[in-house]
Amino acid sequence: MQINYQFAFIILMIMVLLASCSQEEKKYQIGVSQCSDDIWRDKQNSELQIGAYFHDNVELRFAAAYDSDERQIQQIDSLVATGIDLLIVAPNQVSTISPAIDRAYDKGIPVIVFERKTNTKKYTAYMGADNYEMGHLMGEYVATRLNERGRIIEVMGLKGSSPAIERHNGFREAIAQHPGIQVVATLQGDWTEPTAYNMVKQWLDKNKGDGKIDLVFGMNDRTAMGARKAFEEAGGALPLFCGIDGLPGENGGIRLVQDSLLDASYIYPTHGDQLIQLAVDILEGRPYEKETKLMSALVTQENARVLLMESEEIMRQSRNLEQLHEKASKYLDQLGNQRTLIFVALAAIFLLLALLVGIYMYYLQRARIQDERTKMEREQLDFYTQVSHELRTPLTLIQGPLDQLLRTNDFRDASDNARELFTIVRRNTHHLTGLVNKMLDAQVGTHSPEMSSAEVDAITVSQPIAVPTEVNGQDEDAPTVLIVDDNADIRAYLRSILQGKYHLLEAEDGQRGLELAREQVPDLIVSDVMMPVMNGLEFCQQVKKDDISSHIPVILLTARALERHQIEGYESGADAYITKPFSPELLLVRIDNLLQSRHQLKDLWGMKPATAAVTTPEPTVTAPAPIEDAFIARFKQMVEEHLADSNLSVEDLAASMGLSRVQLYRKVKALTGSTPVDLLRKARLAQAQSLLQGSTLSVSEIAYKVGFASPSYFTKCYKDEFGTVPGDARKSS
Repeated sequence: MQINYQFAFIILMIMVLLASCSQEEKKYQIGVSQCSDDIWRDKQNSELQIGAYFHDNVELRFAAAYDSDERQIQQIDSLVATGIDLLIVAPNQVSTISPAIDRAYDKGIPVIVFERKTNTKKYTAYMGADNYEMGHLMGEYVATRLNERGRIIEVMGLKGSSPAIERHNGFREAIAQHPGIQVVATLQGDWTEPTAYNMVKQWLDKNKGDGKIDLVFGMNDRTAMGARKAFEEAGGALPLFCGIDGLPGENGGIRLVQDSLLDASYIYPTHGDQLIQLAVDILEGRPYEKETKLMSALVTQENARVLLMESEEIMRQSRNLEQLHEKASKYLDQLGNQRTLIFVALAAIFLLLALLVGIYMYYLQRARIQDERTKMEREQLDFYTQVSHELRTPLTLIQGPLDQLLRTNDFRDASDNARELFTIVRRNTHHLTGLVNKMLDAQVGTHSPEMSSAEVDAITVSQPIAVPTEVNGQDEDAPTVLIVDDNADIRAYLRSILQGKYHLLEAEDGQRGLELAREQVPDLIVSDVMMPVMNGLEFCQQVKKDDISSHIPVILLTARALERHQIEGYESGADAYITKPFSPELLLVRIDNLLQSRHQLKDLWGMKPATAAVTTPEPTVTAPAPIEDAFIARFKQMVEEHLADSNLSVEDLAASMGLSRVQLYRKVKALTGSTPVDLLRKARLAQAQSLLQGSTLSVSEIAYKVGFASPSYFTKCYKDEFGTVPGDARKSS
C-alpha cells in the first residue's frame, strides 16, 4: 500500500500544479470618458494605451461624447454598469456632468478627473494643467508682443467648460494690467475651427471699418486657425494669432508657430502615461497625490523648431514602441499557446498515471508496473525536452530583436524615460526566461545554468562608433573647428551650422578628440560633456594641460544647465559653456569672439619703423596664459639662439621643441597670427635694425650676421618690412 500512497501524492502534486498555472493575475477594467474627439485627445488616448502596455493587468475602455453633456452622462453610466474598476473622466462642462460622476463615486468606483474640472468634491484624484495660469501667461505675452498697445479679439472655448472659464479669467486679468490694450470683442466658440471661423466672419461683416485688429487670441489652436481663415477671406493686413495646445505633428500648434501661421501657442500637456500610472497606484493601494498639476510652456518662433524636433523624436520613439509591442504580443500569444499545450500534456500525463495506478492495483504485477513507469518517465523526459525547445524559441525571438533594437541609434538617441521603459521590457524578458528555465528544470529534475539578476543587469548596450571626418570650409584659410560628441545626430546638426565657414574635424568621444587635438591642433573645440571613454570635463582638462593644445579655446555644449555644472565646466578650463537647447547664432558669435581673442601676440620682437628711436622693445599685447607664455618664450629663445644660422628651417625649430612641423605651425599661427617662417624673418630684421642703429658693421656684415644668405635678399626683406633700404635707415639714425 506504500506504493499506492506514492502514486496518490504524485497525482495530488500535478493537480496543484495545474491549479496554480491556471490562476491569472487580477485584471483591472478602466473606463475613459472623453468629452470630445480631437487631435489633442487622440494624442492622449495613444499615450494612455502605451502606458497600459506596461501593466499587463490593465484593460482600457474608451468613450467620446463629442461635446455633448447628455451623451457623456449616458456613457459614464454605461461604463459603470459594465463593472469598471476605475473611471477616468474629462467633464464636458463644470456642473452638468457632476451627477454622473457622483453616482460612480458613490458606488465605490475610484474617479480620476483630468484636464477639466467639475464642481463636485466626489473624486479620488485630479490631474491637469493650470488653465488660469495659461490664460494669464498668454495675456502677458500678448501685452509684451503688442508693446502694451493694440486692439484684440478673444475667441472663447465651449461655454461652461472649466478650461474656457479659467483661461478667460487669467487672460482678462493679465490684459487688465495694460490699459493701452483694448479687447474689442469676446466671441463664444466651442473649441472647434468651423465655429470660430463663423463667429469671427460674422463679427468682421458686422464691424467693417471699425478699426484695425492687432491680435486674435483663440483658446485653442483650432479656434485661432478658424479666426485666421476668416481674416484671410476678409482681405487686408492680417493680425497676429495666438492659441493654446501646442501639439506636435503636421497640423499641430508647434508646426503652425514654426510656419508663422500662429505667432504663439501654449503647450497643453497630455501625459496619458502618467495618468495610467496614477490609476494603477490607486487600484493597487500605493500612495498617490490627490492633486497633480502638469507643467506647461509657451511656444514662440524662437523655440518652436527645437520643440518640434524633440516632439517628433518622441513620436517616432512611440511608434517604434507600438510596433515592438505588437511583435511582443504575437510572441506572447505563441507562448500562451505553448502553455496551453503544457497544461493539456500535464492533464494527459495525469490520466496516464491514473490509468497506470489502476492497472497496478488491478493486476498487482510489480514487474509490469515497473516497466510501464520506466517507459512513462522516458516519454516524459522527451516531452519536456521538446517543450523546452518550443518555449525558448519564441523567447529568443522576443529577446533577440529587442536587444538588437537597444543597440541602434534610435535607442541611444531616445529620452531617458523611453530608455528606462525599453530597459524594463528587456529586464522582464530575461526574467521570464529565467522563470521558464526554473519551471522546466523543476519538471525534469535537472539544474541547468540560470542567469542571475546581477548578470541580467550587467548586460550593456553597445554604442555605434562614428569615424572622425573632415569637412572643408569654403575658404582655404578658414579656421579649423573640432567637434567632439558621441551623438552622431548632434554632430550632424553642428556640422550643418558650421560648415562653409570653418574647416571641421569630428570625434565620437573625448579620447579620440584628444588625439585629434594633438595631431591637427585645431583653432577651436566644441565638445559635449557626457560621453563614453572620456567625458568632456576630463577631455577639456587634458587639452589645457598639454603644451601642444593648451592655447585652443574649448566650448562645452551640454544639457547640464545647473550652476554647479557650469562651475565644473569652467574649473576644467573651458572658455565658454553653452547649454542645450542653444541658438546657432549664439554659438557662432562665441566661436568668432574666442578665435579673435586668441591672436594675442602680434609682435614678439617689438619692431619699430626705421626712423623711430630705438629703445628696449615692449610689445603692447595682452599677457598670455602661463602655459602659452612659457611656450612662446621657449620658441623665441630657440629662434634667437639660431638666428645667425641661414640654414635654420621650421622643421629644425619644431624638432628642437619636440613638436611636428604641423603642430608648431598651427600653434604659433593661433597664438600670434603669423607663421613660424614670418616670425623667424621678423626676428632677423629686428636684430638687423638694432645693429644698423647701434653698430659700425657694414650692411653686408649685418645681413650675414642675422642669418640672411645674401645681402640683396636682406635689402629686399628690410625694405618690405620698414619701407626703406638699410643704408637710409643708418643715415637717419
